[in-house]
Amino acid sequence: MRCLGARGGGTGGTVVAFLALTACHPTPAPSGFTLLFLGRSPAARIGPLSWAPDPEHSRLVGFDGALHVVRTIADPRLATPMAVAALHGQLLVTERTGEAVVFDTAGRPVREWESPFPASLYATGDDRIVAARSPYLVQFVGEDGSQPLLWLLDTLGRPSHGLGVTHVPEVAYLAQLANAGAVALGQDGSIYFAPLVRDEILKLDPTGATVWRAQRGLFREEPDPHFLPPKGRWGGRGREIRVAHALVNIALAVGPDGRLYALGSEDSAATRLRLDVLDPASGRIVTTRALETRATAVAVDRRGTMRVLDPDSLLAQTPTLGRDLFAPAFALPDVTGKVTRLDDYRGKVTLVNFWASWCEPCRAEFPHMAALYREFSRDDFDIAAVSDDISEAKMRAFVAEFRPPFPILVGRGGMKAIYHYRGLPYSVLLDRQGRILERVFGFGGETEFRELRETIAREIDADSAAHR
Repeated sequence: MRCLGARGGGTGGTVVAFLALTACHPTPAPSGFTLLFLGRSPAARIGPLSWAPDPEHSRLVGFDGALHVVRTIADPRLATPMAVAALHGQLLVTERTGEAVVFDTAGRPVREWESPFPASLYATGDDRIVAARSPYLVQFVGEDGSQPLLWLLDTLGRPSHGLGVTHVPEVAYLAQLANAGAVALGQDGSIYFAPLVRDEILKLDPTGATVWRAQRGLFREEPDPHFLPPKGRWGGRGREIRVAHALVNIALAVGPDGRLYALGSEDSAATRLRLDVLDPASGRIVTTRALETRATAVAVDRRGTMRVLDPDSLLAQTPTLGRDLFAPAFALPDVTGKVTRLDDYRGKVTLVNFWASWCEPCRAEFPHMAALYREFSRDDFDIAAVSDDISEAKMRAFVAEFRPPFPILVGRGGMKAIYHYRGLPYSVLLDRQGRILERVFGFGGETEFRELRETIAREIDADSAAHR
Protein backbone atom coordinates (compact mmCIF):
# COMPACT_ATOMS: atom_id res chain seq x y z
CA MET A 1 0.00 0.00 0.00
CA ARG A 2 1.23 3.46 -0.89
CA CYS A 3 -0.21 6.97 -0.57
CA LEU A 4 -0.29 9.26 -3.57
CA GLY A 5 1.02 12.83 -3.44
CA ALA A 6 2.01 15.70 -5.73
CA ARG A 7 4.77 18.23 -6.24
CA GLY A 8 4.79 21.59 -8.00
CA GLY A 9 7.90 23.78 -11.45
CA GLY A 10 14.23 32.24 -18.18
CA THR A 11 15.05 32.32 -21.21
CA GLY A 12 17.40 31.33 -18.42
CA GLY A 13 19.01 29.94 -21.50
CA THR A 14 19.23 26.34 -22.60
CA VAL A 15 22.38 24.90 -21.12
CA VAL A 16 24.10 22.21 -23.18
CA ALA A 17 27.30 20.78 -21.81
CA PHE A 18 29.66 19.12 -24.30
CA LEU A 19 32.68 17.04 -23.42
CA ALA A 20 35.48 16.52 -25.88
CA LEU A 21 34.33 14.19 -28.64
CA THR A 22 36.38 13.09 -31.64
CA ALA A 23 35.28 15.46 -34.39
CA CYS A 24 37.65 14.64 -37.24
CA HIS A 25 36.27 11.16 -37.98
CA PRO A 26 32.89 10.18 -39.42
CA THR A 27 30.22 9.28 -36.90
CA PRO A 28 30.41 5.53 -36.28
CA ALA A 29 27.39 3.31 -36.63
CA PRO A 30 25.58 2.80 -33.32
CA SER A 31 27.41 0.19 -31.29
CA GLY A 32 28.09 -0.78 -27.72
CA PHE A 33 25.36 -0.63 -25.11
CA THR A 34 22.03 1.12 -25.27
CA LEU A 35 20.73 2.45 -21.95
CA LEU A 36 17.12 1.33 -21.49
CA PHE A 37 16.35 2.54 -17.96
CA LEU A 38 17.92 5.00 -15.55
CA GLY A 39 16.51 5.17 -12.04
CA ARG A 40 12.92 4.18 -12.82
CA SER A 41 12.63 5.97 -16.14
CA PRO A 42 12.89 4.89 -19.78
CA ALA A 43 15.79 6.19 -21.87
CA ALA A 44 16.13 6.44 -25.67
CA ARG A 45 18.93 5.97 -28.18
CA ILE A 46 19.50 8.53 -30.93
CA GLY A 47 22.52 7.83 -33.12
CA PRO A 48 25.53 6.91 -30.99
CA LEU A 49 24.09 8.24 -27.71
CA SER A 50 21.54 7.05 -25.19
CA TRP A 51 19.62 9.91 -23.56
CA ALA A 52 18.09 9.53 -20.12
CA PRO A 53 16.20 11.86 -17.78
CA ASP A 54 17.81 12.94 -14.51
CA PRO A 55 14.80 14.42 -12.67
CA GLU A 56 16.71 15.11 -9.46
CA HIS A 57 18.92 17.58 -11.34
CA SER A 58 16.33 18.80 -13.90
CA ARG A 59 18.35 17.72 -16.93
CA LEU A 60 18.90 15.13 -19.64
CA VAL A 61 22.10 13.10 -19.72
CA GLY A 62 23.70 11.59 -22.84
CA PHE A 63 25.73 8.36 -22.61
CA ASP A 64 27.96 6.81 -25.27
CA GLY A 65 28.05 3.09 -26.07
CA ALA A 66 30.49 2.52 -23.21
CA LEU A 67 28.00 4.21 -20.84
CA HIS A 68 30.20 7.25 -20.26
CA VAL A 69 28.50 10.63 -19.80
CA VAL A 70 29.32 12.81 -22.80
CA ARG A 71 26.58 15.47 -22.83
CA THR A 72 23.99 17.07 -20.60
CA ILE A 73 21.04 19.32 -21.42
CA ALA A 74 19.44 21.68 -18.90
CA ASP A 75 16.64 24.13 -19.66
CA PRO A 76 13.90 25.86 -17.63
CA ARG A 77 11.37 23.70 -19.51
CA LEU A 78 13.00 20.65 -17.88
CA ALA A 79 11.60 20.89 -14.37
CA THR A 80 11.24 17.16 -13.63
CA PRO A 81 11.87 15.11 -16.79
CA MET A 82 10.65 11.54 -16.32
CA ALA A 83 11.11 9.81 -19.70
CA VAL A 84 12.85 10.25 -23.04
CA ALA A 85 11.73 8.87 -26.41
CA ALA A 86 13.30 9.23 -29.86
CA LEU A 87 11.29 11.29 -32.36
CA HIS A 88 12.78 11.80 -35.85
CA GLY A 89 16.29 12.15 -34.42
CA GLN A 90 15.10 14.46 -31.66
CA LEU A 91 14.33 13.99 -27.97
CA LEU A 92 10.70 13.78 -26.86
CA VAL A 93 10.73 14.40 -23.12
CA THR A 94 7.89 13.59 -20.73
CA GLU A 95 7.64 16.08 -17.88
CA ARG A 96 6.32 14.77 -14.57
CA THR A 97 3.27 17.01 -14.91
CA GLY A 98 2.48 15.42 -18.30
CA GLU A 99 3.59 18.08 -20.77
CA ALA A 100 5.79 17.05 -23.69
CA VAL A 101 8.91 18.97 -24.72
CA VAL A 102 10.89 18.19 -27.88
CA PHE A 103 14.60 19.09 -28.03
CA ASP A 104 17.13 18.58 -30.76
CA THR A 105 20.34 16.83 -29.68
CA ALA A 106 22.12 20.19 -29.46
CA GLY A 107 19.73 21.06 -26.63
CA ARG A 108 17.56 23.54 -28.50
CA PRO A 109 13.82 23.37 -27.71
CA VAL A 110 11.78 22.59 -30.83
CA ARG A 111 8.18 22.47 -29.60
CA GLU A 112 6.03 21.47 -26.65
CA TRP A 113 2.43 20.52 -26.02
CA GLU A 114 -0.06 19.99 -23.23
CA SER A 115 -1.04 16.57 -21.96
CA PRO A 116 -4.11 14.86 -23.47
CA PHE A 117 -4.65 13.10 -20.12
CA PRO A 118 -4.49 14.78 -16.69
CA ALA A 119 -0.83 13.67 -16.90
CA SER A 120 0.69 11.70 -19.77
CA LEU A 121 3.67 9.49 -20.57
CA TYR A 122 4.83 9.46 -24.21
CA ALA A 123 6.38 6.70 -26.32
CA THR A 124 7.38 6.75 -29.98
CA GLY A 125 8.03 4.45 -32.90
CA ASP A 126 8.69 5.50 -36.48
CA ASP A 127 6.09 8.24 -37.13
CA ARG A 128 3.82 7.28 -34.24
CA ILE A 129 3.49 9.00 -30.87
CA VAL A 130 1.40 7.33 -28.20
CA ALA A 131 0.30 8.87 -24.90
CA ALA A 132 -0.66 6.82 -21.83
CA ARG A 133 -1.82 7.98 -18.43
CA SER A 134 1.41 8.71 -16.60
CA PRO A 135 2.54 6.38 -13.80
CA TYR A 136 4.69 9.25 -12.45
CA LEU A 137 1.82 11.58 -11.47
CA VAL A 138 -1.55 10.01 -10.78
CA GLN A 139 -4.52 12.23 -9.97
CA PHE A 140 -7.95 11.45 -8.56
CA VAL A 141 -10.06 12.11 -11.65
CA GLY A 142 -13.30 10.24 -12.22
CA GLU A 143 -13.80 8.35 -15.49
CA ASP A 144 -16.74 6.45 -16.91
CA GLY A 145 -14.92 4.26 -19.46
CA SER A 146 -15.56 6.53 -22.45
CA GLN A 147 -11.93 7.63 -22.63
CA PRO A 148 -9.48 5.39 -24.53
CA LEU A 149 -6.66 3.56 -22.85
CA LEU A 150 -4.13 5.36 -25.08
CA TRP A 151 -4.11 8.33 -27.43
CA LEU A 152 -2.37 8.27 -30.78
CA LEU A 153 -0.93 11.76 -31.42
CA ASP A 154 0.25 13.57 -34.52
CA THR A 155 3.74 15.08 -34.63
CA LEU A 156 2.42 18.33 -33.11
CA GLY A 157 1.08 16.45 -30.10
CA ARG A 158 -2.59 16.64 -31.09
CA PRO A 159 -4.74 13.55 -30.32
CA SER A 160 -5.85 11.91 -33.55
CA HIS A 161 -7.68 8.84 -32.26
CA GLY A 162 -7.92 6.61 -29.21
CA LEU A 163 -6.69 3.04 -28.80
CA GLY A 164 -7.66 0.29 -26.39
CA VAL A 165 -10.26 -0.02 -23.65
CA THR A 166 -9.89 1.26 -20.11
CA HIS A 167 -10.50 -0.72 -16.94
CA VAL A 168 -13.09 1.08 -14.81
CA PRO A 169 -12.66 0.23 -11.12
CA GLU A 170 -15.52 0.20 -8.64
CA VAL A 171 -14.38 3.61 -7.37
CA ALA A 172 -14.48 5.83 -10.46
CA TYR A 173 -12.12 8.39 -8.93
CA LEU A 174 -9.36 5.76 -9.00
CA ALA A 175 -9.66 5.24 -12.77
CA GLN A 176 -6.51 7.26 -13.46
CA LEU A 177 -4.57 5.02 -11.10
CA ALA A 178 -6.12 1.84 -12.51
CA ASN A 179 -5.24 2.82 -16.11
CA ALA A 180 -1.89 4.56 -15.68
CA GLY A 181 1.07 2.58 -16.89
CA ALA A 182 4.24 2.15 -18.88
CA VAL A 183 4.15 2.18 -22.68
CA ALA A 184 6.59 1.34 -25.49
CA LEU A 185 6.36 0.92 -29.26
CA GLY A 186 7.89 -1.79 -31.42
CA GLN A 187 9.44 -1.27 -34.83
CA ASP A 188 6.49 -3.06 -36.47
CA GLY A 189 3.99 -0.57 -35.03
CA SER A 190 2.99 -2.78 -32.12
CA ILE A 191 2.21 -1.09 -28.81
CA TYR A 192 3.18 -2.54 -25.44
CA PHE A 193 1.32 -1.38 -22.34
CA ALA A 194 1.87 -2.43 -18.72
CA PRO A 195 -0.52 -1.05 -16.07
CA LEU A 196 1.09 0.45 -13.00
CA VAL A 197 -1.11 -1.43 -10.52
CA ARG A 198 -2.08 -4.68 -12.33
CA ASP A 199 -0.02 -7.76 -13.06
CA GLU A 200 -0.28 -7.78 -16.83
CA ILE A 201 1.59 -6.68 -19.92
CA LEU A 202 -0.37 -6.18 -23.14
CA LYS A 203 0.71 -6.21 -26.75
CA LEU A 204 -1.66 -4.29 -29.01
CA ASP A 205 -1.59 -4.17 -32.78
CA PRO A 206 -1.57 -0.76 -34.53
CA THR A 207 -5.39 -0.65 -34.38
CA GLY A 208 -5.43 -1.20 -30.60
CA ALA A 209 -6.59 -4.83 -30.68
CA THR A 210 -4.97 -7.13 -28.11
CA VAL A 211 -2.39 -9.54 -29.57
CA TRP A 212 -1.32 -11.14 -26.30
CA ARG A 213 -1.51 -10.66 -22.54
CA ALA A 214 1.33 -11.74 -20.25
CA GLN A 215 1.38 -12.09 -16.45
CA ARG A 216 4.14 -12.68 -13.93
CA GLY A 217 1.91 -14.44 -11.36
CA LEU A 218 2.92 -12.06 -8.58
CA PHE A 219 -0.36 -12.08 -6.65
CA ARG A 220 -2.80 -14.81 -5.78
CA GLU A 221 -5.59 -12.21 -5.72
CA GLU A 222 -5.50 -8.81 -7.36
CA PRO A 223 -8.24 -6.43 -6.14
CA ASP A 224 -8.81 -3.02 -7.68
CA PRO A 225 -7.27 -0.01 -5.93
CA HIS A 226 -9.54 1.27 -3.17
CA PHE A 227 -9.59 4.04 -0.58
CA LEU A 228 -8.55 3.29 2.98
CA PRO A 229 -9.86 5.13 6.05
CA PRO A 230 -8.02 8.48 6.21
CA LYS A 231 -5.55 9.34 8.94
CA GLY A 232 -5.64 12.53 10.98
CA ARG A 233 -8.46 14.84 11.92
CA TRP A 234 -10.87 16.52 9.55
CA GLY A 235 -10.05 20.15 8.98
CA GLY A 236 -6.39 19.65 9.78
CA ARG A 237 -3.70 20.11 7.15
CA GLY A 238 -2.34 16.69 8.05
CA ARG A 239 -5.43 14.81 6.85
CA GLU A 240 -4.09 12.06 4.59
CA ILE A 241 -5.98 10.37 1.76
CA ARG A 242 -4.80 6.79 1.51
CA VAL A 243 -5.22 4.32 -1.34
CA ALA A 244 -4.51 0.60 -1.16
CA HIS A 245 -2.76 -0.65 -4.28
CA ALA A 246 0.30 -2.57 -5.40
CA LEU A 247 2.95 -1.11 -7.67
CA VAL A 248 3.62 -3.70 -10.37
CA ASN A 249 4.96 -2.24 -13.62
CA ILE A 250 7.40 0.68 -13.61
CA ALA A 251 8.73 1.11 -17.17
CA LEU A 252 8.93 -0.63 -20.57
CA ALA A 253 11.51 -0.50 -23.37
CA VAL A 254 12.22 -2.37 -26.59
CA GLY A 255 15.90 -3.26 -26.63
CA PRO A 256 18.32 -3.11 -29.58
CA ASP A 257 18.01 -6.91 -29.69
CA GLY A 258 14.27 -6.55 -30.45
CA ARG A 259 13.09 -8.02 -27.14
CA LEU A 260 10.73 -6.32 -24.69
CA TYR A 261 12.22 -5.30 -21.33
CA ALA A 262 9.81 -4.76 -18.43
CA LEU A 263 11.03 -3.04 -15.28
CA GLY A 264 8.71 -4.03 -12.48
CA SER A 265 8.40 -4.60 -8.79
CA GLU A 266 9.27 -7.63 -6.72
CA ASP A 267 7.09 -6.41 -3.84
CA SER A 268 3.90 -4.36 -3.60
CA ALA A 269 5.66 -1.13 -2.57
CA ALA A 270 8.35 -1.34 -5.29
CA THR A 271 11.20 -1.28 -2.77
CA ARG A 272 12.84 -4.12 -4.74
CA LEU A 273 12.82 -4.01 -8.53
CA ARG A 274 12.90 -6.89 -10.99
CA LEU A 275 13.54 -7.07 -14.70
CA ASP A 276 11.62 -9.35 -17.04
CA VAL A 277 12.62 -9.95 -20.68
CA LEU A 278 9.77 -11.00 -22.97
CA ASP A 279 9.62 -12.54 -26.42
CA PRO A 280 7.70 -9.89 -28.42
CA ALA A 281 6.09 -12.47 -30.67
CA SER A 282 4.48 -14.58 -27.96
CA GLY A 283 4.70 -12.60 -24.72
CA ARG A 284 6.62 -15.45 -23.09
CA ILE A 285 8.95 -14.36 -20.29
CA VAL A 286 12.37 -15.64 -21.32
CA THR A 287 14.49 -14.14 -18.53
CA THR A 288 13.80 -12.73 -15.08
CA ARG A 289 16.36 -10.97 -12.94
CA ALA A 290 15.82 -9.80 -9.37
CA LEU A 291 17.54 -6.43 -8.94
CA GLU A 292 16.92 -5.98 -5.18
CA THR A 293 17.16 -2.17 -5.37
CA ARG A 294 14.70 0.74 -5.52
CA ALA A 295 16.38 2.24 -8.60
CA THR A 296 18.60 0.84 -11.32
CA ALA A 297 20.34 1.40 -14.62
CA VAL A 298 19.88 -1.27 -17.30
CA ALA A 299 21.75 -1.36 -20.61
CA VAL A 300 21.62 -3.90 -23.43
CA ASP A 301 23.61 -4.45 -26.63
CA ARG A 302 22.44 -5.82 -29.99
CA ARG A 303 23.15 -9.42 -28.94
CA GLY A 304 21.03 -9.07 -25.81
CA THR A 305 23.97 -8.87 -23.42
CA MET A 306 22.70 -7.06 -20.37
CA ARG A 307 24.44 -4.77 -17.89
CA VAL A 308 22.82 -3.72 -14.62
CA LEU A 309 24.53 -0.80 -12.94
CA ASP A 310 24.15 1.61 -10.04
CA PRO A 311 22.41 4.76 -11.38
CA ASP A 312 24.18 7.08 -8.94
CA SER A 313 27.57 5.80 -10.06
CA LEU A 314 26.65 6.41 -13.70
CA LEU A 315 25.54 9.97 -12.98
CA ALA A 316 28.59 10.63 -10.82
CA GLN A 317 30.65 10.62 -14.02
CA THR A 318 29.05 13.94 -15.01
CA PRO A 319 31.82 16.52 -14.70
CA THR A 320 31.48 19.91 -13.08
CA LEU A 321 31.06 22.25 -16.03
CA GLY A 322 31.28 26.01 -16.43
CA ARG A 323 28.40 28.12 -15.16
CA ASP A 324 26.06 29.78 -17.62
CA LEU A 325 24.82 33.34 -17.41
CA PHE A 326 21.21 33.90 -16.39
CA ALA A 327 19.44 35.34 -19.41
CA PRO A 328 17.75 37.40 -20.61
CA ALA A 329 18.70 40.14 -18.18
CA PHE A 330 15.62 41.84 -16.73
CA ALA A 331 14.81 45.51 -16.14
CA LEU A 332 11.61 45.63 -14.07
CA PRO A 333 9.90 48.22 -11.87
CA ASP A 334 9.58 47.65 -8.16
CA VAL A 335 6.34 48.44 -6.32
CA THR A 336 7.28 52.14 -6.20
CA GLY A 337 7.95 52.26 -9.94
CA LYS A 338 11.73 52.41 -9.68
CA VAL A 339 13.36 50.24 -12.37
CA THR A 340 15.68 47.53 -11.09
CA ARG A 341 18.07 45.71 -13.43
CA LEU A 342 19.76 42.35 -13.14
CA ASP A 343 23.10 44.16 -13.27
CA ASP A 344 22.19 45.91 -10.01
CA TYR A 345 22.75 42.57 -8.25
CA ARG A 346 26.24 41.97 -9.64
CA GLY A 347 28.75 41.37 -6.88
CA LYS A 348 26.22 39.51 -4.71
CA VAL A 349 24.98 35.95 -4.60
CA THR A 350 21.35 36.44 -5.65
CA LEU A 351 18.17 34.39 -5.52
CA VAL A 352 15.85 35.36 -8.40
CA ASN A 353 12.42 34.11 -7.38
CA PHE A 354 9.29 34.07 -9.57
CA TRP A 355 5.98 33.99 -7.70
CA ALA A 356 2.31 34.99 -7.89
CA SER A 357 -0.37 35.85 -5.34
CA TRP A 358 -2.60 32.95 -6.47
CA CYS A 359 0.18 30.38 -5.94
CA GLU A 360 -0.29 28.55 -2.62
CA PRO A 361 3.27 27.14 -2.52
CA CYS A 362 4.52 30.71 -3.03
CA ARG A 363 2.63 31.79 0.08
CA ALA A 364 4.26 28.97 2.05
CA GLU A 365 7.68 29.86 0.64
CA PHE A 366 7.74 33.59 1.44
CA PRO A 367 8.42 33.28 5.21
CA HIS A 368 11.37 30.99 4.42
CA MET A 369 12.72 33.51 1.93
CA ALA A 370 12.39 36.30 4.50
CA ALA A 371 14.40 34.27 7.03
CA LEU A 372 17.02 33.49 4.37
CA TYR A 373 17.25 37.17 3.41
CA ARG A 374 17.86 38.27 7.03
CA GLU A 375 20.51 35.62 7.60
CA PHE A 376 23.13 37.07 5.23
CA SER A 377 24.70 40.51 4.80
CA ARG A 378 23.41 42.69 1.95
CA ASP A 379 27.01 42.95 0.77
CA ASP A 380 26.97 39.19 0.11
CA PHE A 381 23.41 38.11 -0.66
CA ASP A 382 20.18 39.53 -2.07
CA ILE A 383 16.78 38.40 -3.34
CA ALA A 384 14.94 39.63 -6.43
CA ALA A 385 11.33 38.43 -6.01
CA VAL A 386 9.51 38.88 -9.33
CA SER A 387 5.71 38.86 -9.25
CA ASP A 388 4.07 37.25 -12.28
CA ASP A 389 0.61 38.52 -11.31
CA ILE A 390 -1.53 40.02 -14.02
CA SER A 391 -3.57 41.85 -11.39
CA GLU A 392 -1.53 44.58 -9.72
CA ALA A 393 -4.17 44.90 -6.99
CA LYS A 394 -3.81 41.23 -6.01
CA MET A 395 -0.04 41.53 -6.10
CA ARG A 396 -0.14 44.56 -3.79
CA ALA A 397 -2.56 42.81 -1.41
CA PHE A 398 -0.13 39.88 -1.18
CA VAL A 399 2.78 42.24 -0.45
CA ALA A 400 0.72 44.08 2.19
CA GLU A 401 -0.09 40.76 3.86
CA PHE A 402 3.45 39.33 3.93
CA ARG A 403 5.49 42.57 4.14
CA PRO A 404 8.62 40.92 2.70
CA PRO A 405 11.95 42.55 3.67
CA PHE A 406 13.36 42.01 0.15
CA PRO A 407 12.53 43.95 -3.03
CA ILE A 408 9.43 42.99 -5.04
CA LEU A 409 9.67 43.44 -8.81
CA VAL A 410 6.59 43.67 -11.03
CA GLY A 411 6.46 41.22 -13.97
CA ARG A 412 2.82 41.91 -14.98
CA GLY A 413 2.11 38.32 -16.03
CA GLY A 414 4.73 38.19 -18.76
CA MET A 415 7.52 36.25 -17.08
CA LYS A 416 6.63 32.67 -18.05
CA ALA A 417 6.67 33.56 -21.75
CA ILE A 418 10.20 34.94 -21.31
CA TYR A 419 11.77 32.45 -18.92
CA HIS A 420 9.80 29.30 -19.88
CA TYR A 421 9.51 27.87 -16.37
CA ARG A 422 7.14 24.97 -15.84
CA GLY A 423 5.26 26.36 -12.82
CA LEU A 424 5.51 28.56 -9.71
CA PRO A 425 7.39 29.12 -7.56
CA TYR A 426 10.54 28.99 -9.67
CA SER A 427 13.90 30.24 -8.40
CA VAL A 428 17.37 30.60 -9.87
CA LEU A 429 20.38 31.04 -7.58
CA LEU A 430 23.12 33.19 -9.15
CA ASP A 431 26.75 33.71 -8.21
CA ARG A 432 28.33 37.16 -7.89
CA GLN A 433 28.88 37.31 -11.67
CA GLY A 434 25.24 36.55 -12.48
CA ARG A 435 25.92 32.94 -13.45
CA ILE A 436 23.54 30.11 -12.59
CA LEU A 437 24.45 28.06 -9.52
CA GLU A 438 21.23 26.06 -9.45
CA ARG A 439 17.55 26.12 -10.35
CA VAL A 440 14.79 25.39 -7.84
CA PHE A 441 11.43 24.16 -9.13
CA GLY A 442 8.51 24.36 -6.71
CA PHE A 443 8.70 24.68 -2.93
CA GLY A 444 10.53 21.96 -1.02
CA GLY A 445 10.00 23.17 2.54
CA GLU A 446 12.59 23.52 5.26
CA THR A 447 14.88 20.88 3.75
CA GLU A 448 15.14 22.84 0.52
CA PHE A 449 15.96 26.07 2.31
CA ARG A 450 18.52 24.39 4.56
CA GLU A 451 20.31 23.19 1.43
CA LEU A 452 19.99 26.67 -0.11
CA ARG A 453 21.59 28.24 2.98
CA GLU A 454 24.49 25.80 2.74
CA THR A 455 24.98 26.50 -0.97
CA ILE A 456 24.88 30.26 -0.45
CA ALA A 457 27.30 30.12 2.48
CA ARG A 458 29.73 27.94 0.51
CA GLU A 459 29.63 30.32 -2.43
CA ILE A 460 30.20 33.37 -0.23
CA ASP A 461 33.04 31.65 1.64
CA ALA A 462 34.70 30.41 -1.55
CA ASP A 463 34.58 33.89 -3.06
CA SER A 464 35.95 35.46 0.12
CA ALA A 465 38.81 32.95 0.25
CA ALA A 466 39.67 33.66 -3.39
CA HIS A 467 40.11 37.37 -2.61
CA ARG A 468 42.24 36.99 0.54
